[in-house]
Amino acid sequence: MTEKIIISEHQEQKIFVSWFELAYPDKLIFAIPNGGKRNIVTAAKLKEEGVKAGIPDLFIPEHNVWIEMKRKSKASLSESQKTMIEKLKNCGHVVLVCYGCDDAILQVTNYLKTKTK
Repeated sequence: MTEKIIISEHQEQKIFVSWFELAYPDKLIFAIPNGGKRNIVTAAKLKEEGVKAGIPDLFIPEHNVWIEMKRKSKASLSESQKTMIEKLKNCGHVVLVCYGCDDAILQVTNYLKTKTK
């Protein structure tokens, strides 16, 4: 019996960012490092500095596109992510929720094609 390997969200995002930087070397993309475990002092300092729960993982500023990366399976949006995505959309930003690297490549490619026509 073959076991199906599901790679982590980190790996999916890492592969996607590498692809994006090769495919669109003239466009800026950067990560918003909101996730991860932190000690309580660091978490409090970051919150004071403006870190907000639910902010998507990646941003492409040239197109106001946010990308929320998820694993290919068994992944869902948290309530804070749903709320933040709605707030971003309400102020004119595009938010793509992508389930795995392949989905992210497809969604971003399709979206950017609409911007270059």
